[in-house]
Amino acid sequence: MIAVLKYNAGNVQSVLFALERLGVEAVWTDDPATLQAADKVIFPGQGEASSAMRYLRERGLDEVLRSLQQPVLGICIGLQLFCRHSEENDTRCLGIFDVEVRKFSGVGGLKVPQMGWNQLIAPQGPLFVGVPEGSFVYFVHSYFAEQHPAATALTDYGERFSAALQHDNFHAVQFHPEKSGAVGQRILQNFLNI
Repeated sequence: MIAVLKYNAGNVQSVLFALERLGVEAVWTDDPATLQAADKVIFPGQGEASSAMRYLRERGLDEVLRSLQQPVLGICIGLQLFCRHSEENDTRCLGIFDVEVRKFSGVGGLKVPQMGWNQLIAPQGPLFVGVPEGSFVYFVHSYFAEQHPAATALTDYGERFSAALQHDNFHAVQFHPEKSGAVGQRILQNFLNI
């Protein structure tokens, strides 16, 4: 069973549809027992860090998420909340990755939020099997995880940052694989294969 984490964020439906296209029916849930029993857990969405963390803490889901032993995939704000701290409303996050999440400065006239296609730099690890260097994936975000040794892919938007992170069973991507065409489908399939 694949569990998709339910919390107060948007864009979950597109992840459920993407999994459906891969022949996988997922359960959308915020039930701790269901999350712990799942074969894999996906933490997707777009949202605001402090309200999302408040939802998780109020339900004890922060502790549940940290304790998971099965493969877990964070998408977009999922990646950011797996980090130590976000500049978005000075939010203490889950701390799975010892990484700071910063806001784009918009220097050089770059639009914030970043919305569009970026190339992956040095993709590696199980999520990126068969995904070549320079593949394009789709981003929508105002905040980013700094470069870090835990990065399994980087990208550039005014500055270089972590496009993907991995620590033990926790995998995370800043981009939206469910909106990234064939490359994104491959990345989701790779996660399902872990």
